[in-house]
Amino acid sequence: MTAITGVDLPVGSPGGSVELLKDLYLAPGRPVPADVFMLAAHEGPPDTDRPALLKVDGKCLDGQGFWRYVADLTAAIRHRFAPEDYGILHLQHLAFGATPALLRAFPRHPSLAFVHGTDLLFAVDNPTQREVLGEAAAAADVVVAPTTAMIDLLLAIAPVQPRRVAHIPWGVPDQLLSEPTVRHRRAGEELRILYAGRLTAEKGVESLLDAVVRLDGVTIGVAAPEIEYRAMGGRVDLSAVRYLGWLDRRELWRAFGDHDLLIVPSTRLEAFGLVAVEAQACGLPVIYQPVPGLVEVLGDSALRVDLSAPRELADVIAWLAKDPGALEDIRTGGRRNALRFPLSNTIRDINSLSMELQR
Repeated sequence: MTAITGVDLPVGSPGGSVELLKDLYLAPGRPVPADVFMLAAHEGPPDTDRPALLKVDGKCLDGQGFWRYVADLTAAIRHRFAPEDYGILHLQHLAFGATPALLRAFPRHPSLAFVHGTDLLFAVDNPTQREVLGEAAAAADVVVAPTTAMIDLLLAIAPVQPRRVAHIPWGVPDQLLSEPTVRHRRAGEELRILYAGRLTAEKGVESLLDAVVRLDGVTIGVAAPEIEYRAMGGRVDLSAVRYLGWLDRRELWRAFGDHDLLIVPSTRLEAFGLVAVEAQACGLPVIYQPVPGLVEVLGDSALRVDLSAPRELADVIAWLAKDPGALEDIRTGGRRNALRFPLSNTIRDINSLSMELQR
């Protein structure tokens, strides 16, 4: 039977978990059969069935206000969706409102839970999120995590038995692996560096920019949500940065072809690092901070650099700027690494696990 899933984020929100939601449930052909909900934006597209947009106000993260919000979201889910139409719950964002709301709306359904990086990072830092994550992990029949680093942290902070945890890596769309973006860069030009993603504190972008903008023969472009970029402009001099806007998936893939390096400067655990693997699929070499999750997924297919040491980063970039052969070697290794993670494998494993839980 069909699954029901959703995230309590406004439609159009940025982030890797939203992109994964689109890949798994909202892509043409509905690769993982499910009905999906998100929150209706205060300003944005009208109500739609793909995903269903729930009008629920009062979202917050802490205390009694959080549980009032969960109660309202539960009521909205019950009003919109009939329990008999679904065979299983797919729980997303285990530390936030959608998961406890689904568990309360459909308490008798089997459930497959997907843990994302923000779940674990918020649960480490916030009592409410730790409580919600614990409830979700205890209720779920199986919890899916994309890396063993995520599994290790999950087991350290949530009451879940290891036998109920499944390791299923996220994946890159197969079309991107078979038809990668055409590269447009030419030898002899300035080295063009790209950062793509959110600008939250754990992403480490401000330190990266401080180190890179001082280097000769190097330019840096940032693809990030506009509101976050404007906020960062109040703390950091962005005059030397090329702001690319918040790019949709295909625009980002094209941007990969216009750059020489992607840098991933995260300072804490990354769930998987899907942007980095997609860059590798497009032939864009990657430099990364060796944090849990990224080390497992990227390994030696990308350059590990201690980005807290600006001199080390400067030396590596200067070397790459002078040695096109080194960039080509990293590009080849990255492409080979990306081929390990086709999205079709992720979809196959999730569908298989869902069918087992419904028997």
